[in-house]
Parts: sequence; structure tokens; C-alpha cells
Amino acid sequence: MTQWLFPPRPTPSLPIVGRDARFPVRRILCVGQNYAAHAREMGSDPDKQTPFFFSKPGDALVSDGADPAYPSATENLHYEAELVAALGPMQDGRIGVVGWAVGCDLTRRDLQAEAKKTGRPWDAAKGFDQSAPCGPVTLGALPDPAGAIRLTVNGEVKQDSVLDDMILNPDRIVEAAGALWSLQPGDLIFTGTPSGVGPVKPGDRVVVTIAGLETLRFEVRP
Repeated sequence: MTQWLFPPRPTPSLPIVGRDARFPVRRILCVGQNYAAHAREMGSDPDKQTPFFFSKPGDALVSDGADPAYPSATENLHYEAELVAALGPMQDGRIGVVGWAVGCDLTRRDLQAEAKKTGRPWDAAKGFDQSAPCGPVTLGALPDPAGAIRLTVNGEVKQDSVLDDMILNPDRIVEAAGALWSLQPGDLIFTGTPSGVGPVKPGDRVVVTIAGLETLRFEVRP
């Protein structure tokens, strides 16, 4: 029997709609600038865009209706509404998308801008504690592949688009990620955000909806 120097942390996980079982989360991969309008608002040319990824640790996950805290070391925390693909074993033995969820990629935008300017990694801007709020996983096919994706802050619509506006659709995202990593059950892929990203502050109430999936709601704690 293995003896630990200290107790290992519990496995991060998400509830599954209609099931008592939970979805264990291994790691979180994220696609950058996967909506043309968002690429433009971030200063990129979507016509010259090639797929790129960044990551968050599994324990960045915020689930079960918990509220993320406003992080340290930033004065410009941004929301980014995202469709999340949940990977697991398929019937043919391959690893593929077995379910879907609504997520929000929280970003220390000031730290990201500084990292871009100096050519340094984005880890502190993207992979910090409680940076990945996520709703429950809905197993099976995406309910509406062309559905609306929308985010509000305190009831005001900030992001409003459709999943068809993605540059890479989910199948191509998984293919591109699989060329870079050995994808495993429990991996989550945040598939990119539409235009309209912006700041949130402590006390702000964020609601993210995607047609056919469970709504994600949270309040930014001080």
C-alpha cells in the first residue's frame, strides 16, 4: 500500500447531467482566438491564424455552482465564454468527445498583455487558481452544433454569437490537440470565445448560456 508524505488532493471533477456519476478531470486545454471577431479584437488576423493552445491545471476548475475569487496580481480580470468538450473513451476504443459543458476562461488580461509584449509564457495570465468555472457535463452529441453562445454580466449582454462562428469546429480542435498531446479520458478542451470579452470585478454576476446545455452562473468573490 502506498504511503504518502501528505494526503493527495482529491481529483477535480464535474457533475454529469442526469447521472450520479461524476466526470473526473485530468487537465484543461484551451484553444486561442478560435472566433474570427475575437481574433480581430485581440489584434490578430484570423485569415492568417493557425491553431494554438494554452493550458490550465485541472485544479483550476470551479464546479458545482461555486463562485471563483478575484485573483491576486491583476487589475484587469476578463471573462471569456466557452463551449467545453469533455473527452473520454468512445465505443470503438478511441479517445473522443463524450460530452459537453459551458465554461468561462478567466484571464488576467494585464498579465497576458505584458507576457505577449515580452515574449514570455502566458501561464500566470491563464492558469491561475479558480480560473476555469465550468458547468455540468451533458453526455452525448452536442444538442445544437449551430446554437447560440451568450454571456451576461449583471444582466447585461456582453458576448452574443453562435458556435458556427468558430474557425475550427470541435472535431478539428480535437484533431489538432491530438497532434500535440496524447489525449486521455478526463481531458477538457475549452474551444475558444466569441468577441466581446471584457472586465469583471468583485460582486459581478456572470451567466453563460449555450443552447441545449446547462447554464453556468457565478459571482466573482472579493
